[in-house]
Amino acid sequence: MTTASSSPPLVVFRVLADQRGKPAGLLLDVGPGDAEQLMPLSGSEDFSALSDEFTAYYRDGLSPVMADALELAGWKRLLPDALLTQDEQLDTATVTDDDVLIEGDWYMAAPPKATGAQAASRALALQLAQLIASDAHTHDIEALLRKDPTLSYHLLRLVNSLGMGHGRKITSFSQAILILGRQQLRRWVNLMLFAARPGDPRSAMLLARVAVRGRLLEQLAAARGRDKHGQDQAFLAGMFSLLGVLFGMPLAEVLAPLTMSDEVHDAVLHYKGELGDMLRLCEAIELGDFDYLSARLSTLDIDEAEFNDALVESNHWMLGALRGSQGEPGAAG
Repeated sequence: MTTASSSPPLVVFRVLADQRGKPAGLLLDVGPGDAEQLMPLSGSEDFSALSDEFTAYYRDGLSPVMADALELAGWKRLLPDALLTQDEQLDTATVTDDDVLIEGDWYMAAPPKATGAQAASRALALQLAQLIASDAHTHDIEALLRKDPTLSYHLLRLVNSLGMGHGRKITSFSQAILILGRQQLRRWVNLMLFAARPGDPRSAMLLARVAVRGRLLEQLAAARGRDKHGQDQAFLAGMFSLLGVLFGMPLAEVLAPLTMSDEVHDAVLHYKGELGDMLRLCEAIELGDFDYLSARLSTLDIDEAEFNDALVESNHWMLGALRGSQGEPGAAG
């Protein structure tokens, strides 16, 4: 860890929703400390890229020097009256101002009651997760995808939008396995579960949260010296941690038929081990609890600057996942 006198403050980012509940902005919060120590971060290419792809805001209260640096990087000051906090289920009818942005955990509430078609789609999505986790035959997975073309569409859109084809457009599940390999594809299937949610107003915001969780855990695992397999396990832990919220079921019930390592299982259900510490860290970020976040980083022996860089990269990756999830089947992408 860097010394207290030289370390920058911790930062967290919150995804803000518009009046329809869709991601519409990114809000920077800065923890205790000298914010001007963040000047190297605010001048980095990855940090500037966040405001290139998304409307990015910072709160009032920063020093003029830091505020000027953020403005130079494309970030905008967010006035308090432009922000509405909503932690219960979002009622879009009550948000009448187009300029108001919404923060809060409203999308962590139970999903709306599914119609017949939506319930069938959810059941197929859960079956798909089970097939992938159990290393089922490619033909079995393709047969299930044919039952709901929307699932296949969202999967291929995500894979292509995140550049996983290395310059080649992936047009089928079998081609995706051939190019990416089953282990890599497993992560995109799990991410796709959060994207392919017709009729669920929480979908895009849940996708944003789970994408940051998965990618950040992967980054932190790398910082801890884990090999590629260990990093993949960390990513899956981030993905699996919100499946209960996604399906509106107890997490243990959702995870029961899925094949995963004991380490991932114990981390996701019981916060055990190093991956469990990383999940607690993610929750501290989401709550804006800088004291607990600092304590978790100390436990993991990850310094502030390294964490800030990893979080910036994870949010940039999340924006790519959101971009890949947008549109409708048949749209250009």
